[in-house]
Amino acid sequence: MGRLIDEYDLQGLGAEMERRWTDDEDRWSLRDLADHFNQAVLEAAMEANGVQTLDGEVENTYRLLNSDDVGSADRTRARRRLERDGIDVDRLQDEFVTYQAIRSYLTKYRDAEYTPDETDPLEREITNIQQLRGRVDSVTEGKLEQLQSSGALDIGTFRTLVDVRVVCEDCNTQYDVLELLESGSCDCAP
Repeated sequence: MGRLIDEYDLQGLGAEMERRWTDDEDRWSLRDLADHFNQAVLEAAMEANGVQTLDGEVENTYRLLNSDDVGSADRTRARRRLERDGIDVDRLQDEFVTYQAIRSYLTKYRDAEYTPDETDPLEREITNIQQLRGRVDSVTEGKLEQLQSSGALDIGTFRTLVDVRVVCEDCNTQYDVLELLESGSCDCAP
């Protein structure tokens, strides 16, 4: 991430993310920080190619490129528009970071630490689930690399994603487990 901050001239973004992650009053989740960082990369790429943007356009373009609830036609239109503006969309998306990368950057590179209030069970479980996800991701990636190296698995360049979803059968809504914990309720709540 340090390379991306330098490459896209995002000086100050590291300090901002650290503050937003460790601020008890207005704390951002690692996922929100990853989206914020990726949007900053997208905006810098657009500016470097002379693209003038309207308010909210960067966020919407990022959503069109990455959200699971976007149709393929809208995603394709967003990609083509960026390509017409001279942006290598595949390269750009390869540089988007995950919340795990944000965590590593903040804890290892910036020596930041967030110690949630031990009386808040939601924060404690969010941290536990993030650690479990990171472990599952790391173990899975390692096993796939071993199988690839031994010739037992034929796969190109890959990355692993760990997604834990929760479905409330009463209100029929689906959430990422961390989003549900961060919001504190599903649609059943008044």
